[in-house]
Amino acid sequence: MQFSYSLYMQETFPDRVTGILAVDHVGSLRPCPAAIDDFERRATQRLASRTEGEFPEIQAWRRAFSQMGLKPTQYRCAAEALLRRFRKSGSLPILHPLVDLCNAASMAFATPVAVFDRAGLQGALEVRQATGRETYLTFSGETETPGPGEIIFADTGNRAHARRWANKQSQHSIVSETTEQALIVAEALHATAAEDMSELVSCLALVLETSLGVRPDTRVLLSPDAVWSSPDWQGA
Repeated sequence: MQFSYSLYMQETFPDRVTGILAVDHVGSLRPCPAAIDDFERRATQRLASRTEGEFPEIQAWRRAFSQMGLKPTQYRCAAEALLRRFRKSGSLPILHPLVDLCNAASMAFATPVAVFDRAGLQGALEVRQATGRETYLTFSGETETPGPGEIIFADTGNRAHARRWANKQSQHSIVSETTEQALIVAEALHATAAEDMSELVSCLALVLETSLGVRPDTRVLLSPDAVWSSPDWQGA
């Protein structure tokens, strides 16, 4: 498959940095408590001195949400939502080994990390403005239609896999016990995003390689127009 950003996204958010990890044999992944504890410890240390809304990573996302015409405290990026929940409850729900690992990494780096089951993606995946023809499936099973102009993750089949950019994922491509191949997408907008993203991707890749015995295909997209393609990509 292929992952890219539309021209609008390239021009509107040129400082965006994206980390990609393509993971195989996901069904063999077992819980990674040591890695999760390390990530959560890092988040706890940061939250001890200030709230998540004061983190530069989160402030950058709040500015982006405002630029999209959204109220940042009404629609929070996924990383802020996780940190806020963790700060209040001291824990996160156990969902799936890969999702749990990526959620913990998202908190540690205050960076949205989306995890998609590649079997649920049709062709290429592009971050772009919605046309009003895409369908989005909520976790409760309801079908929604993102309004024209909303930033979404859209595949070739006109299915939206995330709404409001880094706010909510879709059930279309949720990772489950049947998932074998996953695509991890991490995105950052803050001043040190390039260095931090490289560390985030390296940390996740090391944990996954140790657990699965196979190193994920990884890449950090620094240029606004950069594209990631899997080795077997043949087009839509």
